[in-house]
Amino acid sequence: MSSLISADEISHEAELVWLEDIDQLDYVRQSLDRLPTRKGKPPYHRPGRMVGYAILDADAKASRASGTFRRRVFWLQPHDRDSDPDGLYAKSAPAEAVDPRTLQPRVKGYKTERSEGGPPSTAMQELGITLPL
Repeated sequence: MSSLISADEISHEAELVWLEDIDQLDYVRQSLDRLPTRKGKPPYHRPGRMVGYAILDADAKASRASGTFRRRVFWLQPHDRDSDPDGLYAKSAPAEAVDPRTLQPRVKGYKTERSEGGPPSTAMQELGITLPL
């Protein structure tokens, strides 16, 4: 879950690579995967699709036990809002979901009104204010 990702676990991120236009997505799911390399497109073995991933800097150390690197992968399930707007997540988001516009290398991101399925209030829209949840 994204809430369980700590700053030290993503401290060696150099770049986030997006495979889709994130401006079209209200949220993405994020997880830390054990991968054999610091960079490059990782294999994907979940239902749905990968929409992005992190590349690590040269200082990132592999696990002594497994020889793998922990990298963030961003993904969506077939029943997520982008594919099923009136479905399960029409007015909410999965626990591991964050607004992709809040993500940067070394920043875990957060939920917003948009990612949770609700537009900002009229007053907030008029003032140009958006709040993280």
